[in-house]
Amino acid sequence: MLSIAWSTLRTRLVSFLGTFLALALGTALIAAMGQVLATTVNSPDRAPQRYAAAPYVVVPDERLHVDTWQGGQSQPLAERHGLTSELAARFPGAVVDRIFPAQVAGGQDAVGRPWSASRTAPQRLAEGRAPRTSREIAVSAAALAGEKVRAGAQVGDKVSVITRSGAKPYTVVGVTDGPPTVFFTDEQAARLSPRIDALALWTKPSGVPVLTGQDRALIDPNREGDERARNNANTIVGIAAGFAVFIAVFVVSSTFAFAVAQRRREFALLRTVGATRRQVRRMVYGEAGFVALAASALGALAGPYAAGPILDWLVGLGMAPAWLVPSTQTWPAVTAFATSVVVALAGVSVAARRAGRVHPAEAMREAAIEPRVMTWGRLLVGGGLFGAALVSMAVNAVTDPQGAANNKSFMPVLMLLVAGVGLLAPAVVRPVARLFAVPLSRLRGAGATLVPAAAATSVRQTAATAAPVLVAVGLAAALLGAAAMTDAAKTATQAAPVLADYLVLPEGSGGLDRQLVERLRAIHGVEVATTAPTSLYTLEGKTALIKRPTEAVDPAKLRSVLDVRVIKGSLAQLNDGTIAVSQTWELELGQTAKLWRADGSEVSLKVVALLAPNAPSDSYVTTAHAFSAPVTTAYVKLRPGTPAPDVESALRRSTQGHNARALTKDAWVSETGDRRGSASRLGLLVVLGIILAYTAIALVNILLMAASDRTAERASLRLLGATRGQVVRYVAGEALLVVAIGVVLAAAVAAISLAGLWSSLVRIAGPIAISVPWPAIGAVTAGCVVLALVAAVAPALRRA
Repeated sequence: MLSIAWSTLRTRLVSFLGTFLALALGTALIAAMGQVLATTVNSPDRAPQRYAAAPYVVVPDERLHVDTWQGGQSQPLAERHGLTSELAARFPGAVVDRIFPAQVAGGQDAVGRPWSASRTAPQRLAEGRAPRTSREIAVSAAALAGEKVRAGAQVGDKVSVITRSGAKPYTVVGVTDGPPTVFFTDEQAARLSPRIDALALWTKPSGVPVLTGQDRALIDPNREGDERARNNANTIVGIAAGFAVFIAVFVVSSTFAFAVAQRRREFALLRTVGATRRQVRRMVYGEAGFVALAASALGALAGPYAAGPILDWLVGLGMAPAWLVPSTQTWPAVTAFATSVVVALAGVSVAARRAGRVHPAEAMREAAIEPRVMTWGRLLVGGGLFGAALVSMAVNAVTDPQGAANNKSFMPVLMLLVAGVGLLAPAVVRPVARLFAVPLSRLRGAGATLVPAAAATSVRQTAATAAPVLVAVGLAAALLGAAAMTDAAKTATQAAPVLADYLVLPEGSGGLDRQLVERLRAIHGVEVATTAPTSLYTLEGKTALIKRPTEAVDPAKLRSVLDVRVIKGSLAQLNDGTIAVSQTWELELGQTAKLWRADGSEVSLKVVALLAPNAPSDSYVTTAHAFSAPVTTAYVKLRPGTPAPDVESALRRSTQGHNARALTKDAWVSETGDRRGSASRLGLLVVLGIILAYTAIALVNILLMAASDRTAERASLRLLGATRGQVVRYVAGEALLVVAIGVVLAAAVAAISLAGLWSSLVRIAGPIAISVPWPAIGAVTAGCVVLALVAAVAPALRRA
């Protein structure tokens, strides 16, 4: 039978070429995404930046160390405490570096440093000279870039520089290269930031631990940003890789099943001439094995070459850092090869068993028509997957509505729905075809009858052809709709507690300076409350040191600008010796907890309030427990009778020159939603772009396979008197009907998945609209229509 299998491969070249292409492309996609994933995980860290020219760097131990009965636990400190001046005095040749927020008004986010530290990177003067007085600065060209900085800012210009203390005028005496930095004289930098952050040395010191080599990158300013960028890229690529595997399995299985279903008459003839069931199955497995090995090998070899362009594309979109080094590991290709071979054999197994199980006469009857479109096995598996998706959505909505909005929860449920609907598709092809037959019956000609009749007669082929449309349209609608709904729910949850009329926000990472906060509090007729995000550390279970976010606030003013709901206790009792926490802290009301503050100092605080699940923060403490944490938000609420226009004018005057802006609550809500939506949509568009490219190729491939199988049928139509134009219209009608059936199946997947997500989100955010991304659905559907028409009509024009 293996020799027959090899001969069959040559005689049914178009059919097997289609399965070969589907499998090779699926393997290449899995290998490429695996290679990019390996890059995001295993790429070495970026080389040292800030201290690239200083071979030795002394820094404080910026970790909290706590002893437990199971050994020591440590966490990085949220707020640095710096080196002592006595230690700095021991090394007179060292560069004393101080790093603090300093931003030119209207310029880019930047840091301030003493001029002596300019040689640690180094950052060289492009023009001008070094600062010599307390009112002179040298600024990197990157720090002067910005829409609000006066065009052509250069040496001799006077600019305003915002630090934590406030905004002060300085004269630019030098312009440097390098990252955004404002250089002050060493004495002025010490006044602005007394904390010593590092000592840079060119000779190895004794008696103190130092950072050398790659370890110097641990204290780079971009260290946390690099990790976030790597994690973001890893998340996006991981999601895309997961969907790539799922889509490849789905499409390849459908293609193999379609290819075997095309050959029912051949199997019937083999059974008639005496072939046993085992021999038929062995032949089918042999054909699949030949195709699988060749296609998987080609895809596994070619796939890694696509990793570079994909990575460059992600870097260009800002979805991956540019410093990642492409991986050269072989496991993605090996995994893709093994996965594809298994998928191919699994995809053909059901069809092979079915082809060998029938009697010769039954097989001949089946070759003419498909009376039984659903086997019990397919019905059970498809129903099981569909039911599992429904149960998962219900469980998430009841037990973990917040987790249901997470991609890790939603996407697996979506995959179950797509797989379940795909397996159950043959059961609905005939009813849907009859539904579309009603409007078609109003048209003139026999084509209006033949098109739905052909789809209803070859149910499995129609379902297999509609599978790529189901995947493309269904995933686009469900993923983009879910992202929009989740973003809307998060925005609603974030905005609901805000009672303030205005919010003042910084334009940069330095926060709101003290001078600005004092100006805001001096505005007549308003209440002003500020929040400073910081951290607390808890020892949970007496073994695990956990870093928890907290907000440092003024308790007396907090309740006037934020509606912070509590389950037990009261925020009225919040003071320097107490704390309000969420239920995730697993503390009881009235319990005194041993904690560590952001600088590592120990403190005991009594729990006076347990926050509701949708509270704006995980916990609240007073400002006495925040040290260098910047103020990130100022909430401004009008007192009764205060004219809003007067306050708006005062807010504009107060924020001018401080790199901050005042927004109404409505404007803030709209901007927050737009910003969150843009970020989430960009990531999903990357995933969808990869998926849609593959499904588009799969759709064309399977339609070309179908066209080769219908040549005799179309020739018969010509013999019966059909014109060339009528045959072409008939073929186009079939293609459009297949796309329509795929869209109906996709609509079912999207509707069920979005309804399930809505039932979870409504419990945490209240009533929200079910978002349907009509433009995306229309674009993807139109693309499927165009591809289907081209792939179906082109062979018909050539052969008709």
